[in-house]
Amino acid sequence: MPLASLSAALIAALVGFGGTVALIVQAGQALGGTPDQITSAVTALCLGIALPGALLSVRLRMPVVLAWSTPGAALLAASTLHAGWAEATGAFMAAAVMMIILGLVPALGRLAARIPAAVAAAMLAGVLLPFCMSLFRAFQSDALLAGLVLVVFVIARQRAPTFALLIVLAVAVAAVVLGGGFTAPHDGDLFGSLVPVTPVFDPAVIVSLGLPLFLVTLVSQNLPGFVVLAQAGYTAPTRPVLTLTGLASLLLAPMGAHAVNLAAITAAICTGPDAHPDPRRRWVTGIAYAGFYVLLALFSAPLVDLFMGLPRETIQIITGVALLGPLTGSIAGMLSDPDDREVAVMTFAATASGVTLFGIGSAFWGLVTGFLVLAARRLLARRRGVVRGSA
Repeated sequence: MPLASLSAALIAALVGFGGTVALIVQAGQALGGTPDQITSAVTALCLGIALPGALLSVRLRMPVVLAWSTPGAALLAASTLHAGWAEATGAFMAAAVMMIILGLVPALGRLAARIPAAVAAAMLAGVLLPFCMSLFRAFQSDALLAGLVLVVFVIARQRAPTFALLIVLAVAVAAVVLGGGFTAPHDGDLFGSLVPVTPVFDPAVIVSLGLPLFLVTLVSQNLPGFVVLAQAGYTAPTRPVLTLTGLASLLLAPMGAHAVNLAAITAAICTGPDAHPDPRRRWVTGIAYAGFYVLLALFSAPLVDLFMGLPRETIQIITGVALLGPLTGSIAGMLSDPDDREVAVMTFAATASGVTLFGIGSAFWGLVTGFLVLAARRLLARRRGVVRGSA
Protein backbone atom coordinates (compact mmCIF):
# COMPACT_ATOMS: atom_id res chain seq x y z
CA MET A 1 0.00 0.00 0.00
CA PRO A 2 1.43 3.44 -0.90
CA LEU A 3 2.81 5.51 1.95
CA ALA A 4 0.62 8.45 0.85
CA SER A 5 -2.51 6.35 1.36
CA LEU A 6 -1.36 5.24 4.81
CA SER A 7 -0.49 8.76 5.93
CA ALA A 8 -3.77 10.22 4.64
CA ALA A 9 -5.75 7.48 6.38
CA LEU A 10 -3.83 7.95 9.64
CA ILE A 11 -4.38 11.72 9.63
CA ALA A 12 -8.08 11.28 8.88
CA ALA A 13 -8.52 8.70 11.65
CA LEU A 14 -6.69 10.82 14.23
CA VAL A 15 -8.60 13.96 13.30
CA GLY A 16 -11.96 12.18 13.26
CA PHE A 17 -11.41 10.33 16.52
CA GLY A 18 -9.39 12.81 18.53
CA GLY A 19 -11.40 15.85 17.48
CA THR A 20 -14.75 14.69 18.82
CA VAL A 21 -14.31 11.68 21.12
CA ALA A 22 -14.73 14.09 24.05
CA LEU A 23 -18.25 14.75 22.78
CA ILE A 24 -19.00 11.01 22.70
CA VAL A 25 -17.89 10.74 26.33
CA GLN A 26 -20.01 13.76 27.27
CA ALA A 27 -23.04 12.29 25.50
CA GLY A 28 -22.56 8.99 27.31
CA GLN A 29 -22.36 10.76 30.66
CA ALA A 30 -25.50 12.78 29.87
CA LEU A 31 -27.38 9.53 29.16
CA GLY A 32 -26.27 8.00 32.46
CA GLY A 33 -23.80 5.55 30.97
CA THR A 34 -21.26 3.85 33.21
CA PRO A 35 -17.56 4.00 32.26
CA ASP A 36 -17.81 0.47 30.89
CA GLN A 37 -20.86 1.39 28.80
CA ILE A 38 -19.19 4.52 27.43
CA THR A 39 -16.11 2.47 26.54
CA SER A 40 -18.41 -0.02 24.84
CA ALA A 41 -20.03 2.79 22.85
CA VAL A 42 -16.69 4.07 21.58
CA THR A 43 -15.52 0.51 20.77
CA ALA A 44 -18.74 -0.23 18.89
CA LEU A 45 -18.60 3.03 16.96
CA CYS A 46 -15.00 2.39 15.90
CA LEU A 47 -15.92 -1.10 14.68
CA GLY A 48 -18.98 0.32 12.91
CA ILE A 49 -16.76 2.82 11.14
CA ALA A 50 -14.10 0.24 10.22
CA LEU A 51 -15.90 -2.88 9.01
CA PRO A 52 -18.69 -1.46 6.80
CA GLY A 53 -16.27 1.18 5.48
CA ALA A 54 -13.78 -1.47 4.39
CA LEU A 55 -16.52 -3.57 2.81
CA LEU A 56 -17.95 -0.61 0.87
CA SER A 57 -14.50 0.53 -0.25
CA VAL A 58 -13.72 -2.92 -1.66
CA ARG A 59 -17.15 -3.47 -3.17
CA LEU A 60 -17.54 -0.02 -4.75
CA ARG A 61 -13.84 0.49 -5.56
CA MET A 62 -13.84 3.98 -4.04
CA PRO A 63 -12.56 5.37 -0.71
CA VAL A 64 -15.71 5.16 1.41
CA VAL A 65 -14.82 6.84 4.69
CA LEU A 66 -17.26 6.51 7.58
CA ALA A 67 -17.56 8.34 10.89
CA TRP A 68 -19.79 8.58 13.91
CA SER A 69 -22.49 11.23 13.86
CA THR A 70 -20.96 14.24 15.60
CA PRO A 71 -24.19 16.31 15.38
CA GLY A 72 -26.04 13.26 16.68
CA ALA A 73 -23.72 13.01 19.67
CA ALA A 74 -24.24 16.72 20.34
CA LEU A 75 -28.00 16.14 20.23
CA LEU A 76 -27.69 13.37 22.81
CA ALA A 77 -25.41 15.36 25.09
CA ALA A 78 -27.76 18.36 24.97
CA SER A 79 -30.88 16.35 25.80
CA THR A 80 -32.75 17.41 28.93
CA LEU A 81 -34.98 14.31 29.01
CA HIS A 82 -32.68 12.39 31.37
CA ALA A 83 -33.34 9.25 29.34
CA GLY A 84 -31.61 6.14 30.61
CA TRP A 85 -28.99 4.16 28.72
CA ALA A 86 -31.44 1.39 27.76
CA GLU A 87 -34.00 3.92 26.50
CA ALA A 88 -31.29 5.69 24.50
CA THR A 89 -30.22 2.47 22.80
CA GLY A 90 -33.85 1.93 21.81
CA ALA A 91 -33.85 5.36 20.19
CA PHE A 92 -30.56 4.53 18.41
CA MET A 93 -32.15 1.41 16.96
CA ALA A 94 -35.22 3.34 15.83
CA ALA A 95 -33.02 5.91 14.05
CA ALA A 96 -31.06 3.10 12.39
CA VAL A 97 -34.26 1.45 11.14
CA MET A 98 -35.36 4.79 9.65
CA MET A 99 -32.03 5.04 7.79
CA ILE A 100 -32.34 1.47 6.49
CA ILE A 101 -35.87 2.12 5.22
CA LEU A 102 -34.68 5.32 3.58
CA GLY A 103 -31.97 3.39 1.78
CA LEU A 104 -34.32 0.65 0.62
CA VAL A 105 -37.18 2.88 -0.60
CA PRO A 106 -36.03 5.32 -3.33
CA ALA A 107 -39.21 7.41 -3.04
CA LEU A 108 -38.42 8.15 0.60
CA GLY A 109 -34.92 9.25 -0.41
CA ARG A 110 -36.38 11.74 -2.86
CA LEU A 111 -38.78 12.96 -0.17
CA ALA A 112 -35.93 13.35 2.34
CA ALA A 113 -34.00 15.39 -0.21
CA ARG A 114 -36.87 17.90 -0.16
CA ILE A 115 -36.41 18.66 3.54
CA PRO A 116 -35.68 22.40 3.60
CA ALA A 117 -31.96 22.78 4.19
CA ALA A 118 -32.54 25.92 6.24
CA VAL A 119 -34.80 24.11 8.73
CA ALA A 120 -32.41 21.18 9.16
CA ALA A 121 -29.43 23.52 9.58
CA ALA A 122 -31.35 25.66 12.06
CA MET A 123 -32.21 22.65 14.21
CA LEU A 124 -28.58 21.58 14.20
CA ALA A 125 -27.43 25.09 15.08
CA GLY A 126 -29.87 25.14 17.99
CA VAL A 127 -28.45 21.85 19.25
CA LEU A 128 -24.83 23.01 18.94
CA LEU A 129 -25.24 26.50 20.41
CA PRO A 130 -25.34 25.48 24.13
CA PHE A 131 -22.04 23.58 23.75
CA CYS A 132 -20.26 26.58 22.25
CA MET A 133 -21.76 28.82 24.92
CA SER A 134 -20.38 26.47 27.59
CA LEU A 135 -16.89 27.22 26.28
CA PHE A 136 -17.30 30.87 27.24
CA ARG A 137 -19.17 30.11 30.46
CA ALA A 138 -16.09 28.13 31.47
CA PHE A 139 -14.22 31.42 31.83
CA GLN A 140 -16.09 31.85 35.12
CA SER A 141 -14.56 28.71 36.62
CA ASP A 142 -11.27 28.27 34.72
CA ALA A 143 -10.46 31.38 32.71
CA LEU A 144 -6.82 30.36 32.23
CA LEU A 145 -7.57 27.01 30.56
CA ALA A 146 -10.50 28.33 28.54
CA GLY A 147 -8.48 31.29 27.31
CA LEU A 148 -5.45 29.13 26.51
CA VAL A 149 -7.54 26.65 24.51
CA LEU A 150 -9.34 29.40 22.61
CA VAL A 151 -6.12 31.20 21.69
CA VAL A 152 -4.46 27.94 20.59
CA PHE A 153 -7.51 27.10 18.49
CA VAL A 154 -7.53 30.46 16.71
CA ILE A 155 -3.81 30.24 15.92
CA ALA A 156 -3.98 26.58 14.87
CA ARG A 157 -6.91 27.27 12.56
CA GLN A 158 -4.75 29.76 10.71
CA ARG A 159 -1.49 27.82 10.68
CA ALA A 160 -2.55 24.14 10.55
CA PRO A 161 -6.33 23.90 10.10
CA THR A 162 -6.35 20.13 9.51
CA PHE A 163 -4.69 19.48 12.87
CA ALA A 164 -6.31 22.32 14.82
CA LEU A 165 -8.54 20.13 16.99
CA LEU A 166 -5.74 17.65 17.68
CA ILE A 167 -3.48 20.51 18.78
CA VAL A 168 -6.21 21.90 21.02
CA LEU A 169 -6.79 18.45 22.52
CA ALA A 170 -3.09 17.94 23.24
CA VAL A 171 -2.72 21.38 24.84
CA ALA A 172 -5.84 20.97 27.00
CA VAL A 173 -4.86 17.51 28.25
CA ALA A 174 -1.28 18.60 28.93
CA ALA A 175 -2.47 21.66 30.86
CA VAL A 176 -4.79 19.58 33.05
CA VAL A 177 -2.18 16.87 33.72
CA LEU A 178 0.54 19.39 34.55
CA GLY A 179 -1.90 21.28 36.76
CA GLY A 180 -2.73 18.16 38.74
CA GLY A 181 -6.37 18.07 37.68
CA PHE A 182 -6.29 14.66 36.02
CA THR A 183 -7.87 11.75 37.91
CA ALA A 184 -6.29 8.41 37.04
CA PRO A 185 -8.76 5.67 36.02
CA HIS A 186 -9.52 3.01 38.59
CA ASP A 187 -9.62 -0.09 36.38
CA GLY A 188 -6.84 0.71 33.91
CA ASP A 189 -8.11 -1.72 31.25
CA LEU A 190 -5.96 -1.86 28.14
CA PHE A 191 -8.42 -3.21 25.58
CA GLY A 192 -11.85 -2.08 24.52
CA SER A 193 -14.92 -4.20 25.19
CA LEU A 194 -18.54 -4.50 24.09
CA VAL A 195 -21.21 -4.34 26.80
CA PRO A 196 -24.69 -5.00 25.39
CA VAL A 197 -27.88 -3.90 27.13
CA THR A 198 -31.49 -4.78 26.47
CA PRO A 199 -32.99 -1.80 24.61
CA VAL A 200 -36.14 -0.14 25.92
CA PHE A 201 -38.39 1.40 23.27
CA ASP A 202 -39.92 4.47 24.90
CA PRO A 203 -42.09 6.40 22.39
CA ALA A 204 -41.22 9.78 23.92
CA VAL A 205 -37.48 9.06 23.76
CA ILE A 206 -37.76 7.78 20.20
CA VAL A 207 -39.54 10.97 19.12
CA SER A 208 -37.22 13.24 21.12
CA LEU A 209 -33.92 11.54 20.30
CA GLY A 210 -34.43 8.90 17.61
CA LEU A 211 -36.19 11.03 14.99
CA PRO A 212 -33.90 14.10 15.35
CA LEU A 213 -30.87 11.78 15.41
CA PHE A 214 -31.98 10.28 12.09
CA LEU A 215 -32.54 13.70 10.54
CA VAL A 216 -29.29 15.35 11.65
CA THR A 217 -27.32 12.27 10.63
CA LEU A 218 -28.95 12.29 7.21
CA VAL A 219 -28.72 16.01 6.52
CA SER A 220 -25.48 16.92 8.31
CA GLN A 221 -23.43 13.77 7.71
CA ASN A 222 -24.67 11.49 4.93
CA LEU A 223 -25.70 14.11 2.39
CA PRO A 224 -22.43 16.11 2.73
CA GLY A 225 -20.56 12.80 2.59
CA PHE A 226 -22.09 12.00 -0.80
CA VAL A 227 -21.17 15.51 -1.97
CA VAL A 228 -17.51 15.03 -0.95
CA LEU A 229 -17.35 11.76 -2.89
CA ALA A 230 -18.98 13.40 -5.92
CA GLN A 231 -16.51 16.29 -5.84
CA ALA A 232 -13.67 13.74 -5.88
CA GLY A 233 -15.16 12.14 -8.99
CA TYR A 234 -16.96 9.18 -7.39
CA THR A 235 -20.65 8.40 -7.86
CA ALA A 236 -21.62 6.50 -4.73
CA PRO A 237 -24.92 4.58 -4.90
CA THR A 238 -27.13 5.69 -2.03
CA ARG A 239 -28.90 2.37 -1.45
CA PRO A 240 -25.93 0.19 -0.35
CA VAL A 241 -24.30 3.02 1.61
CA LEU A 242 -27.39 4.02 3.61
CA THR A 243 -28.55 0.44 4.04
CA LEU A 244 -25.22 -0.94 5.23
CA THR A 245 -24.41 1.95 7.57
CA GLY A 246 -27.96 1.79 8.94
CA LEU A 247 -27.63 -1.97 9.46
CA ALA A 248 -24.29 -1.49 11.25
CA SER A 249 -25.87 1.16 13.48
CA LEU A 250 -28.79 -1.18 14.23
CA LEU A 251 -26.58 -4.14 15.18
CA LEU A 252 -24.21 -2.04 17.31
CA ALA A 253 -26.85 0.13 19.00
CA PRO A 254 -27.31 -2.24 21.99
CA MET A 255 -23.58 -1.74 22.65
CA GLY A 256 -24.07 2.05 22.74
CA ALA A 257 -23.29 3.09 19.14
CA HIS A 258 -25.63 5.96 18.33
CA ALA A 259 -25.05 6.28 14.56
CA VAL A 260 -22.54 5.34 11.85
CA ASN A 261 -22.58 7.38 8.65
CA LEU A 262 -20.53 8.85 5.83
CA ALA A 263 -17.77 11.22 6.86
CA ALA A 264 -17.41 14.65 5.31
CA ILE A 265 -14.36 16.55 6.59
CA THR A 266 -12.18 13.47 7.15
CA ALA A 267 -13.41 12.00 3.86
CA ALA A 268 -11.93 14.95 2.02
CA ILE A 269 -8.50 13.91 3.33
CA CYS A 270 -8.87 10.39 1.93
CA THR A 271 -10.52 11.11 -1.42
CA GLY A 272 -8.12 13.66 -2.92
CA PRO A 273 -4.97 13.21 -5.05
CA ASP A 274 -2.75 13.44 -1.97
CA ALA A 275 -4.14 10.09 -0.80
CA HIS A 276 -3.29 8.34 -4.09
CA PRO A 277 -2.45 9.79 -7.52
CA ASP A 278 -4.62 7.21 -9.30
CA PRO A 279 -8.37 7.63 -8.58
CA ARG A 280 -8.96 4.02 -9.57
CA ARG A 281 -6.60 2.83 -6.80
CA ARG A 282 -7.58 5.38 -4.18
CA TRP A 283 -10.00 2.91 -2.60
CA VAL A 284 -7.06 1.37 -0.72
CA THR A 285 -7.05 4.51 1.45
CA GLY A 286 -10.47 3.47 2.70
CA ILE A 287 -9.01 0.09 3.70
CA ALA A 288 -6.14 1.74 5.58
CA TYR A 289 -8.57 4.11 7.32
CA ALA A 290 -10.67 1.13 8.41
CA GLY A 291 -7.55 -0.59 9.73
CA PHE A 292 -6.65 2.36 11.93
CA TYR A 293 -10.17 2.39 13.37
CA VAL A 294 -9.84 -1.30 14.23
CA LEU A 295 -6.76 -0.34 16.27
CA LEU A 296 -8.71 2.48 17.92
CA ALA A 297 -11.46 0.01 18.80
CA LEU A 298 -8.90 -2.41 20.24
CA PHE A 299 -7.35 0.23 22.52
CA SER A 300 -10.47 2.30 23.17
CA ALA A 301 -10.47 1.64 26.93
CA PRO A 302 -7.39 3.72 27.83
CA LEU A 303 -8.48 6.44 25.40
CA VAL A 304 -11.89 6.68 27.08
CA ASP A 305 -10.24 6.53 30.52
CA LEU A 306 -8.17 9.55 29.51
CA PHE A 307 -11.26 11.63 28.90
CA MET A 308 -13.15 10.22 31.88
CA GLY A 309 -10.24 11.36 34.05
CA LEU A 310 -10.50 14.96 32.88
CA PRO A 311 -12.62 17.45 34.86
CA ARG A 312 -16.11 17.99 33.44
CA GLU A 313 -15.29 21.65 32.74
CA THR A 314 -12.33 20.59 30.61
CA ILE A 315 -14.53 18.23 28.57
CA GLN A 316 -16.98 21.09 28.03
CA ILE A 317 -14.17 23.40 26.89
CA ILE A 318 -12.78 20.84 24.42
CA THR A 319 -16.27 20.04 23.12
CA GLY A 320 -17.18 23.70 22.75
CA VAL A 321 -14.09 24.41 20.68
CA ALA A 322 -14.62 21.30 18.54
CA LEU A 323 -18.16 22.41 17.68
CA LEU A 324 -17.37 26.02 16.76
CA GLY A 325 -16.77 24.98 13.12
CA PRO A 326 -19.98 22.94 12.78
CA LEU A 327 -21.95 25.75 14.44
CA THR A 328 -20.53 28.25 11.97
CA GLY A 329 -21.51 26.04 9.06
CA SER A 330 -25.00 25.46 10.45
CA ILE A 331 -25.68 29.16 10.96
CA ALA A 332 -24.44 29.90 7.46
CA GLY A 333 -26.72 27.17 6.11
CA MET A 334 -29.80 28.32 7.93
CA LEU A 335 -29.36 31.91 6.71
CA SER A 336 -28.28 31.09 3.15
CA ASP A 337 -31.76 31.46 1.64
CA PRO A 338 -33.29 34.90 2.36
CA ASP A 339 -36.81 33.53 1.88
CA ASP A 340 -36.37 30.95 4.66
CA ARG A 341 -34.46 33.03 7.20
CA GLU A 342 -37.44 33.83 9.38
CA VAL A 343 -38.51 30.18 9.48
CA ALA A 344 -34.94 29.13 10.22
CA VAL A 345 -34.57 31.59 13.10
CA MET A 346 -37.80 30.35 14.69
CA THR A 347 -36.62 26.75 14.32
CA PHE A 348 -33.26 27.70 15.80
CA ALA A 349 -34.83 29.55 18.76
CA ALA A 350 -37.24 26.72 19.55
CA THR A 351 -34.44 24.14 19.48
CA ALA A 352 -31.96 26.22 21.47
CA SER A 353 -34.60 26.96 24.13
CA GLY A 354 -34.26 23.46 25.55
CA VAL A 355 -38.01 23.28 26.12
CA THR A 356 -39.56 19.89 26.89
CA LEU A 357 -43.28 19.40 26.22
CA PHE A 358 -45.22 16.17 26.82
CA GLY A 359 -41.92 14.48 27.61
CA ILE A 360 -40.51 15.34 24.17
CA GLY A 361 -37.32 17.40 23.77
CA SER A 362 -36.66 20.68 22.01
CA ALA A 363 -34.98 19.28 18.88
CA PHE A 364 -38.30 17.74 17.85
CA TRP A 365 -40.25 20.91 18.65
CA GLY A 366 -37.78 22.96 16.66
CA LEU A 367 -38.50 20.78 13.62
CA VAL A 368 -42.24 20.99 14.25
CA THR A 369 -42.01 24.77 14.47
CA GLY A 370 -40.13 25.02 11.20
CA PHE A 371 -42.40 22.63 9.30
CA LEU A 372 -45.60 24.24 10.61
CA VAL A 373 -44.45 27.75 9.70
CA LEU A 374 -43.42 26.59 6.23
CA ALA A 375 -46.75 24.81 5.73
CA ALA A 376 -48.75 27.84 6.90
CA ARG A 377 -46.76 30.18 4.69
CA ARG A 378 -47.25 28.02 1.62
CA LEU A 379 -50.97 27.63 2.35
CA LEU A 380 -51.42 31.38 2.63
CA ALA A 381 -49.42 31.93 -0.54
CA ARG A 382 -51.61 29.40 -2.39
CA ARG A 383 -54.78 31.10 -1.17
CA ARG A 384 -53.50 34.49 -2.28
CA GLY A 385 -52.82 32.98 -5.67
CA VAL A 386 -56.36 31.60 -5.85
CA VAL A 387 -57.88 34.94 -4.84
CA ARG A 388 -55.85 36.79 -7.46
CA GLY A 389 -56.78 34.25 -10.10
CA SER A 390 -60.49 34.54 -9.38
CA ALA A 391 -60.26 38.32 -9.41
